Amino acid sequence: MRLLLALILLVFATFGFSQEKFTISGTLSDKSNGESLIGATVKVSGESTGTVTNTYGFYSLTLPKGKYTIEFSFVGYATIKEEFDLSKNIVHDLELPLQTEVMKEIEVRAEAEDGNVKDANIGQISLEIEKIKTLPAFLGEVDVVKTLQLLPGVSSTNEGSQGFYVRGGGPDQNMVLLDEAVVYNASHLFGFFSVFNADAVKNVNLIKGGVPAKFGGRLSSVLEVNMNEGNNKRWSVKGGLGLISSRLTVEGPLKKDKGSIILSGRRTYIDLLITPFIPKDSPFKGSSYFFYDLNLKMNYRVSPKDKIYVSGYYGKDVFRFVDSDAGFDVKMPWGNGIGAFRWNHSFNGKLFMNMSATYSNYEFSFQSEQDGFNITLLSRNQDIGGKLDFTYIPNFRHRIEAGAHYTYHIFQPQNVSANQDTIEFDTGEIQKYLSHEVAFYLQDEIDITEWFRMNIGLRYSMYFFTGRFNRYVKDGVGFQDSVINYAPNELIKFYHGLEPRLSARFLVNKWSSFKVGFNYNYQYVHLASLSSVSLPTDTWFLSTDKAPPQKGWQASLGYFFNFWKNNFEASVEVYYKDMRNLVEYRPGTLPEDNLEDNVDNLLVFGRGYSVGAEFFIKKVKGKFTGWIGYTLAWTNRIFDEINDGNPFPARYDRRHDLSVVLSYQITPQWNVSTTFIYATGNTMTMPEGWYLHEGNVLYEYGDYNQTRMDPYHRWDVAVTWFDKPFRFKKNKKTGEKEKIKRKLRNSVTLSVYNIYNRANPYFLYFDSQGDPFSGDGGEFKIQAKQVSLFPILPSITWNFKF
Repeated sequence: MRLLLALILLVFATFGFSQEKFTISGTLSDKSNGESLIGATVKVSGESTGTVTNTYGFYSLTLPKGKYTIEFSFVGYATIKEEFDLSKNIVHDLELPLQTEVMKEIEVRAEAEDGNVKDANIGQISLEIEKIKTLPAFLGEVDVVKTLQLLPGVSSTNEGSQGFYVRGGGPDQNMVLLDEAVVYNASHLFGFFSVFNADAVKNVNLIKGGVPAKFGGRLSSVLEVNMNEGNNKRWSVKGGLGLISSRLTVEGPLKKDKGSIILSGRRTYIDLLITPFIPKDSPFKGSSYFFYDLNLKMNYRVSPKDKIYVSGYYGKDVFRFVDSDAGFDVKMPWGNGIGAFRWNHSFNGKLFMNMSATYSNYEFSFQSEQDGFNITLLSRNQDIGGKLDFTYIPNFRHRIEAGAHYTYHIFQPQNVSANQDTIEFDTGEIQKYLSHEVAFYLQDEIDITEWFRMNIGLRYSMYFFTGRFNRYVKDGVGFQDSVINYAPNELIKFYHGLEPRLSARFLVNKWSSFKVGFNYNYQYVHLASLSSVSLPTDTWFLSTDKAPPQKGWQASLGYFFNFWKNNFEASVEVYYKDMRNLVEYRPGTLPEDNLEDNVDNLLVFGRGYSVGAEFFIKKVKGKFTGWIGYTLAWTNRIFDEINDGNPFPARYDRRHDLSVVLSYQITPQWNVSTTFIYATGNTMTMPEGWYLHEGNVLYEYGDYNQTRMDPYHRWDVAVTWFDKPFRFKKNKKTGEKEKIKRKLRNSVTLSVYNIYNRANPYFLYFDSQGDPFSGDGGEFKIQAKQVSLFPILPSITWNFKF
């Protein structure tokens, strides 16, 4: 009790009531295009007293009355120092110029030099978009999520898959946000590419531990992706042409220095390239595949204190397979659409508000036609949400954030319709799941002393599962017993809970620190899959009266240190994660079991845990940059109905995961980069024997997920050429050469994927050889055969900007 009282007194003491104080606040932006600068530093020159800009470039620094030299800086930009007489509150917006075009190409950093050591963030990593673009890319398509999978604690599902797993959590346990709107399926081409067009992305931030209280709804991680705001100085165009896709981005001012717009598009042309080579008499004529993306963002400064943003994204995959010989035609479109409106308002330099309205929509459709029989499967997720967030910065030692979030969920998991010519089959009513999710949070990042910083928060979430809804009641052996009809807006089930959050930093010296983190989360949405790989057919559904929300907590401890004058950053983190109410389909479930039934009647529930250690070293300065990450981890699941209730490894359990990413700027015009990946193979369940039953061969399987595929490893290389930013032109009057900035900029990237042609496993299937009825059955054998996808794949991409 005494310790608690002492801490409260210490917190209040940091507000410093004894001195008259004033605030300098404003926004920092890029002088060349008006883009807000995220994470820029504002501090008193020669002191550690300072702050950083938020996601919208806003800063606030409160100091005792007096004269100060304030330093505004961001790595890759010129540092500006200005004198201020803080005898009143001051609003000061500033544009930082780039140091040089060459410097921008060689070194771009998204965080302060000592941020790795001094901030209280544990398990958080920001990615530099310009650096991502120089790394080797699959078929030349730059991919944000693929780069995330090169970080410790983050792994992919298998070869080419877009789904990612964070510290033992499932793919549904990652909150993916694009300009604050939820993205439910972040992949194209069955998971081989992400939906994020790198030309439209401004910054990427992954939170895998110590999640702040302002985020909720998922157990494992938060992936924040923010789109570029657009150039408010002049119109510009950039794009790229690759082997399978092209990109084009146009941006410019709505009104110079006040507002801007950016429109970005991307499309593959696999269908256009392949179609001419399919003979007209081929049974596969008409088969095709393509995907496209469209990104739109506008912003406008209404007044010195108000700014509005409008964001939109729409992306779609269209797959069709035709076999006219078999009378077979399959169409499979799926895609995401999001919209977001945000209003920023600064009240008085200390208080900042952001109000958001968001809409998210994900649809998947499977349409099959054969010999007059048609079947359509449709699933859809819709979210309509609103957020109100406040940031209050009373002084440089405090950053208090509070807010309220609301989401209305409308889910339709796997609704089926079928007909034979004019005959309609009864497949049951369309099942809609409706719910309301509400949350309130409060958090405070506070510097208790120079060496002890803490971010403490609390989130309270509520969930209302409501009608209209039909509950199919089962008897003791699984047959339908009755149906309960709930009226519109009738409350069926209510869940709620407190979610405490904590992260803290203990500074050992200016070069090193210890950090701890703890977060407890509720998750009210679920994802279940009948496949061993992540596919668009996976079923999203909501928590119901039979499917409780997932709950989990994670504790982490890390040692962070910089060395060689901040040229290198390094860290060692250990974590433990406990997860409850995890879901899986009941063993033996088939897709058609969803007809005239509730999804949650087909599920089993269990728990899981993950423990691991992550090692990370990163070279952040100079011509030679990159990182090495290694994870040692165990991820297990426990379900009463699976594996006789005994613990078993999750299918994405990876004992060892190693990534090496290296980049070298040979000259301002040439860059070479390489990546190497090694990971323990995925788990699977193998048959241990076979037997005959009524003339059929049946397999006898061993323990659940006790067999592993071969390890996954791959080496990629890329070389990028940049043209010179300037050209020389002879002055006709003086005869001397003049240096002129190029209006058109070009770069060409040549990359080689899987350079030593490793046949990595995508999945295994079982094949039998011999005749089981030969008498003794001695020649009958069952063999596992591996399917691999990608051999060595070279690619070339031309990028331009003017």
